[in-house]
Amino acid sequence: MGTIPTHNIEQIAAANDIVEVIGSYFPLKRAGSSFKALCPFHQEKSPSFNVSPQRQSFHCFGCGAGGSVFRFVMDYEHLDFPSAVRKLAARAGIPVIEEGGSRGPDDRHHELRRTLLQMHAEAAEWFHENLLKREWASPARDYLKKRGVDRNVAANWQIGFAPDTWDATLKWALDRGYRRQEILQSGLVKPRDEDRPDGDVYDRFRNRVMFPICNDVGEVIAFSGRVLASEVETAKYLNSPETPLFRKGHVLFGLHKSKRALIDANSAIVCEGQLDLITLFEAGIGNVVAPQGTAFTENQARILKRFVEEVVLCFDADAAGQKAAERSLEALLQNDLIVRIAEMPAGEDPDSIVRKRGREEFEQRISDARDFFDYWIEREARSTDLTSLGAKMQLARNLAGTVARVHDPMMRREVANKVSARIGVATRDFEALLPKGSRERNLDADMRSSAAPIAAPRHDVALLCLLALRDNEAREFMLEQKWREVLSQTPDTEMLVRILGADLAPDEPASVNTFMASLRPEEEALVSAWLLQRMPPNAAAVARDWWAGLQQAAVRRQLQIAEGRMKIPQLTPGEEVTLQKQILDLRKQLHELSAPSPARVLDR
Repeated sequence: MGTIPTHNIEQIAAANDIVEVIGSYFPLKRAGSSFKALCPFHQEKSPSFNVSPQRQSFHCFGCGAGGSVFRFVMDYEHLDFPSAVRKLAARAGIPVIEEGGSRGPDDRHHELRRTLLQMHAEAAEWFHENLLKREWASPARDYLKKRGVDRNVAANWQIGFAPDTWDATLKWALDRGYRRQEILQSGLVKPRDEDRPDGDVYDRFRNRVMFPICNDVGEVIAFSGRVLASEVETAKYLNSPETPLFRKGHVLFGLHKSKRALIDANSAIVCEGQLDLITLFEAGIGNVVAPQGTAFTENQARILKRFVEEVVLCFDADAAGQKAAERSLEALLQNDLIVRIAEMPAGEDPDSIVRKRGREEFEQRISDARDFFDYWIEREARSTDLTSLGAKMQLARNLAGTVARVHDPMMRREVANKVSARIGVATRDFEALLPKGSRERNLDADMRSSAAPIAAPRHDVALLCLLALRDNEAREFMLEQKWREVLSQTPDTEMLVRILGADLAPDEPASVNTFMASLRPEEEALVSAWLLQRMPPNAAAVARDWWAGLQQAAVRRQLQIAEGRMKIPQLTPGEEVTLQKQILDLRKQLHELSAPSPARVLDR
C-alpha cells in the first residue's frame, strides 16, 4: 500500500471541520471562541478537553492529549494514520491518492480492519435477506411479529436470521471471496477445537434472530443472536467474540441512533436487551442504550457520561436483573452519574410494558424512578430481620461495601446517613465499617490521570515555536535568518528546526494539521497546546527580540570555545592569528546583537 501525498492530506484536513468531526462522536459545549467537553481519553469530573475551530486542533489540559483532526480519529477509534485519513476522506467524499510503496504492519492492520468491516456489513445484509425472504425463516418472522416487530422495524435495525445449519455462514462467506482465516477472525465462525485454530470450523450463530451491533458511527462491528424459544437449554443471547473490530465492554447497543436524544434529554434509559431498546426507540422514546451484557463496564459508563448526567436503569425485576443493577453501580458512580431505578412488574420488561400497556405507562415508570440508594436500602432492609442484632450487623457490613463505592465524599456521607436512619445504626458506627482502602486508591488514580507527561522546550524556544506556527510575519523573519546555523549551536531546538523546515502556512489550519500529522503523538500534543495559547499582540517584534537572544547565546558559546582554544599551548603563529581574528569578529557580533535597534526600541 502506498503513501498518501501531502497535498491530498491537506485537502482532506481542510474538508473536515474538527468541531463537526468530534461533535459527531459526543457533544461539545461552546466556551467563548472554543468548545469544551469531558475528555474521552482519561477520567475527569470537569471538562478540560478543548477544541479550537480557529486552529482546527484539540487539546486536553488534564491528560495532555492533543493534535489535529487526524490524531483525534486515530486515538478515539484506535486506527493507524492511513486508516484515519481514509475515514475522513470518505466522510468528505474526497478520493485518496496513494503513491507506490511497500506494505508494512500498519497497512496490513488497516486492510484486515477494512475487510472485516466489509464482511460484517455484507453479513448483516445477508442475515436480513434471510429473515425477509427465506421460507425456513418463517419461525423467526412469527416470533418477531409476536414481539411487535414488523417489516419496517426489522429494516430500520437490519434484524436478520441465521440458518439452523453448521456451515451456511461459512459457505456464504467463502462464496463472497473471503479467506478462511479472515472469516475466523470475524467471529462469524469458531474452531471445533480451540487449541487447533487451523482445524475445522463451524458457524457461531445458528437458528438465531440476528441483531447487528454498530459502533457509534453506525458501522456493523459484531452481532448478537437471540434464540427463538426461551425454554431452549442454551444462552438466550449469544454475542460475537472479541475481534479486531469489537470489544464487548466498549460498545453500547443503539448509541449510533440514540446520541441526539440522549443529549437532548440529558438522561439515558438503560435496558438489558436489544428488543427492549428497539421497542422503546420505535415507540418514540429515543434516549435509550443497552450494554453488551447485563452490567455496565467502566468504559461504557465513560462513554455515556459524555452525553448525559443521569442514568435510569430498567433491568428486569428478577434476581439477575437486580444483581446486574448493583454490578453496574460502581462504574456509573465513578463517572459521577446520577443513578435511578425504574421498577418493572414481575415477569415484565420495557418491551412488554410498552406493547401491552402503552408508552405512557412506561414513561410514568421512568418519571417515578427512585434514586438507586433509596430503592436499594429499602429493598435490603425489607428482606432482613432488623430485630436480630446479628442480622442487622451483617446487613450493615453488606451495605457498607456498596456505599464505599461512592467516590464523592458529600454524596457518600448522605447515603451513609440514609442507611443509618433506615436500619437503626448510629452514623458514626456505620461509617466506621466503610473500607478506607478503596477510597485512597481512587484518589491515587485521579492524581495519576491528571498528570501530563509532556515536557516542553525551554521558554524562549517554545515561544519561538509558537510564533513560527501561528504568525506569518514572525515565521518569515526567522526563515530569513541563518536559522539552521544558529539552531545547530543551540540546545533543545529540535522542534523549532522541524517547524521552520516544514512547508506550512500559519494562517491555513489544514496546512498546520498536515504538519502535525508528521509528528509523534507526544510532539503533536505539545503543538496542540501551543495552538491554544494566547498570542502576543506584536508577534513579529517579539520574534525578533527572542531570536536575538538565541543568536547572542550562540555567539557567546562560539566565543567561549575560541577563547578556550587560545589557551592551548604550542599553537602555531598562523593558528593564533586566525583565532585572534575570530575572537574579535565574535565580540563585534555580540556587541551589535546586544545593542537594540531603533525599531526594536519603538516596538517595546
